[in-house]
Amino acid sequence: LFDALNSAVSGLQAQAFAMQNISGNIANSQTIAYKGIDTSFQDLIPSDEGGPQQQNAGGVMAYSVSSNTAQGAITSAASPTDMAINGEGYFSVQSPTSFNGNTPVFGGATNYTRAGDFTENANGYLVNGGGYYLEGIPLDPTTGNPTSTTTVPLQFQNNFLPASATTQVTYGISLPVTPSTAAYSSSVPNSELLKPANFTQNPTIAGTGQVIGSDATTFANESVSGGSVTADTANGTPVNIQLQWAKTASVASGGTDTWQLFYQTNSTATGTQVAWQNVGTAFTFDSSGQLNPPITNLALNNVTINGTSLGNLTLNAPNSSITQFANNTGTPTVNTLQQNGYAAGQLQSISVGSNGIISGAFSNGQTIQLAEVPLVSFNSPDNLQSVNGGAYQATADSGPALAGATGTIVGSSLEGSNTDIATEFTKLIV
Repeated sequence: LFDALNSAVSGLQAQAFAMQNISGNIANSQTIAYKGIDTSFQDLIPSDEGGPQQQNAGGVMAYSVSSNTAQGAITSAASPTDMAINGEGYFSVQSPTSFNGNTPVFGGATNYTRAGDFTENANGYLVNGGGYYLEGIPLDPTTGNPTSTTTVPLQFQNNFLPASATTQVTYGISLPVTPSTAAYSSSVPNSELLKPANFTQNPTIAGTGQVIGSDATTFANESVSGGSVTADTANGTPVNIQLQWAKTASVASGGTDTWQLFYQTNSTATGTQVAWQNVGTAFTFDSSGQLNPPITNLALNNVTINGTSLGNLTLNAPNSSITQFANNTGTPTVNTLQQNGYAAGQLQSISVGSNGIISGAFSNGQTIQLAEVPLVSFNSPDNLQSVNGGAYQATADSGPALAGATGTIVGSSLEGSNTDIATEFTKLIV
């Protein structure tokens, strides 16, 4: 009778164990990245003495079966720091061992989670709903190179981006066949062309001429604007680069359609002071409106504008970016005018890209990559040990964390629970 009672009690205990798992699955049906726990039963044979004829039904033992490899549904989230893992992988996270004031102290074991509801706390750390701090590899904001070979808790606070000097200007423009300069008259042949005789010194000599202050008005009347762009010095000082085009020869005048490009060196130049500098190259166009010979880049050495030095610049003009076509207005159309420098800036916000790169938006308008979030995998993820807050610890059965998980990070998204309420309630009823 005692053995019979023990067998019955083992059945009650096993069913109670199963109901605890079912209840936990139902309770966590809305928990981010929760992985349901199934229950499996194993019979117990109290004795095998006397052979098969003497065996009787024994008790039962219940044990948990994890479903860590079953992914929950991925849904969009409003927060730019939320992350979901599509496929295999886990985030590496840490829980502080203590706090020094409000500053967390790390040094404990690394845990792993798929709960990507990370938000930036007051100290700039990314912390999920379970209180775990995200680990990753910081990137140098100026070079983009990793600053660490191992993952560390990521912190984004008071990040400062130093100024970067302009070294390249990318330019694209469509010039008119007949520019409508202030001196142009449709009744006067060749009036759209720059006339060197009207200047104190020839600004087009060998394509390397200059316009002095006393000729600045004449030059403005015989040329058209090519747009302007604000460049930056190494200390972040903004400098306005003003471009101007002058047509110097044309097919109609018996030559080849030729233009010369100038940039303004001194906006207040007078007398013999240099106001405009020729870039040093003649731009000639064929009958199809294309540069012939083509010019894709041009070196501008020792550029100084209004007393501020920009140093050496490169003017990039990809193939077919500078053209000449007829138009009704007679004014150039600037298609591209960009430079690669920027002023210093302060970090304003962060977001996660689809490639697991955390980028920062700075006050100077730049978006810079700040950190990389690597994923890890396990040979037997169902044998990870669950801990509070939706995290796991590696065990001897799961194996150590392995770099290079095949899953991908989806930014501004969250993974839902992989449990189904209808299925769990059905189990509960049974």
